[in-house]
Amino acid sequence: MLSYKNSTQVIRDSQTNIAILSVGATEQFGPYLPMHLDTLIAERYAIVFGERLNAYVLPTLPFNTSEEHANQIGTVTVSPTVLSAMLEEIIVNLFRQGFNQFVLCNGHGGAYWESAFVKQINFKYPELVVITTHRYQAFEEALHVAGLDGLNERHGGLLSVATAMWLCPELVDLKPMGGDVPLSHYPVADYVFWDQLTTDGCWGHFEPGVYSPDELARIGETFWTTFIDKRAEHLEDILTTAVRLRNLPARKEEPR
Repeated sequence: MLSYKNSTQVIRDSQTNIAILSVGATEQFGPYLPMHLDTLIAERYAIVFGERLNAYVLPTLPFNTSEEHANQIGTVTVSPTVLSAMLEEIIVNLFRQGFNQFVLCNGHGGAYWESAFVKQINFKYPELVVITTHRYQAFEEALHVAGLDGLNERHGGLLSVATAMWLCPELVDLKPMGGDVPLSHYPVADYVFWDQLTTDGCWGHFEPGVYSPDELARIGETFWTTFIDKRAEHLEDILTTAVRLRNLPARKEEPR
C-alpha cells in the first residue's frame, strides 16, 4: 500500500494506477463521543482497500452531508454538489498523472450522494473507472459476529461507543446516553433535524456497566473488521471486471 505519506518517487516507482478516495464526517455523536468517528472509520476502509489493491491511499476528507445533525454545535455539513465537485477535481487531477482506477469508500451512513456520484463520473469520463464496495448482508453479518444480533440503532448507541472504544478510547466518556426512538420517527428521519427526534442526538442508547471497556473495544474491532472485510470481499474482482469491460489502458511508466 502507498499513501500521501510516501514520496513522489516511491509512488512513481510503484507504477500503481489505482487510488483510494475516502470520505468521513464531522458530526455529533451524542454528549460523550467525539465527532470524527465516521472519519476514523473511513480511514480504516481506505487502509484495508489500499492493502488489498496495492493502491495509493489519499487523506480522508473529514466532511460529508450531515444535514440531519447540523443543529448540533460543532457539526459541519456540506452539500452533495460541493462534495461531488471536490471529489471530481481530485479524480481528474490524478487521472492526468496516470491514475485511471478509483475506489470510493465512505464512513457516513447518510451519504446518499455516493451512488449517484459514482454513476455520473463513470458516465462522464469513459477513460477511467470509479467503483464503490459490495455491501450485501455485510452489516447483518458483522452484527452477528460481534454478538449484536438484532441491535436497533442508527447513530450514537452501543455500537458507536464500542467503535470509539476501539479507535479512540482516550476520547470516550462512558456515561448513559441516548434512548429508544419511536417507530413513528423513522419515516421523517431525513426531513428534520435529529435533535427534534431524539433526546440527545443518539438514535440508539448506551448504558455503562453492561460491558467492560475492554469488551466494548473488542466488540468495536470485531464488528468493523468483519464489516470492512465483507465489503472488500469482491473488491478486486469488481474492479478488474469494470476495467476489462471499459477497455482501460494499463499504466505506463513515465520517462525519467
